[in-house]
Amino acid sequence: MNNIQLLQQPVAPSTCNKPIELYIFIDPLCEKALSLQTTMRKLQVEYGHYFTCRYVLSTELSALNSMTSRMKGCVSGAELDITHPALPSIAIKAAELQGKRAGFRYLNKVQEVATLNTRNINSHATLIEIAQQVNLDMDEFVSDFGSKEAARAFQCDLYLTREMEVEEIPSIVFFNECIEDEGLKVSGSYNYEVYEHILAELLGEELIRQPVPALDELFDRFSTLTTAEVAEIYSINEQLAERELKKRMLQQKVERIMTDEITLWRAKERTTY
Repeated sequence: MNNIQLLQQPVAPSTCNKPIELYIFIDPLCEKALSLQTTMRKLQVEYGHYFTCRYVLSTELSALNSMTSRMKGCVSGAELDITHPALPSIAIKAAELQGKRAGFRYLNKVQEVATLNTRNINSHATLIEIAQQVNLDMDEFVSDFGSKEAARAFQCDLYLTREMEVEEIPSIVFFNECIEDEGLKVSGSYNYEVYEHILAELLGEELIRQPVPALDELFDRFSTLTTAEVAEIYSINEQLAERELKKRMLQQKVERIMTDEITLWRAKERTTY
């Protein structure tokens, strides 16, 4: 593949026992990022015991500094809502300040709302509502959303994108646990088997695939799934995947969210009495 390059390790490797670290460069609202998400979810389900992920937001946006100052009045209690294409990225970085898992939950929900296209994802009010839906600490999130730290974290992502000379979005850079070794940059997106092969090459051993969880457990892990994602993860065709999803819809286990462009499935909230 012509779009694979070697890079120097930018930071110290992770201290956890997973030997591979993936830097995933995405524009979170880009259609290509949503396509890569399907591949990454399958990779996490089958081989997540080998690697950790760091998402790097790589949308080039102007006027970020002025945007931060304009936000201060909004987050301090004013009712005026503002919109700007920088806001989703800043909000994602604000969510990450509550931890990696919180950041992942928030990123996934932002992408879900953007996919459904039923609300303005560039709206400050929408992004606050998303934080509530994924159960973030709201006082902390509102404070961080308007802080220099969140804007600076986004600027650091843009700097890292330039430093690693990432010119195509999405891209993934693979690093192993040896800091002296170069990273492997894969520009663009490829079939699942390509990433599987790269993991095996970096580890220097045959991969051991984890058993795929039951569908109900999969919805505990991912808030929403498309029919295509279910088909990909279970290596079945979309007709069979849809049939299984409809069974669970009849059992009141999942619900279907439909627009003219896409269908999403999510676990149905259990009613308690």
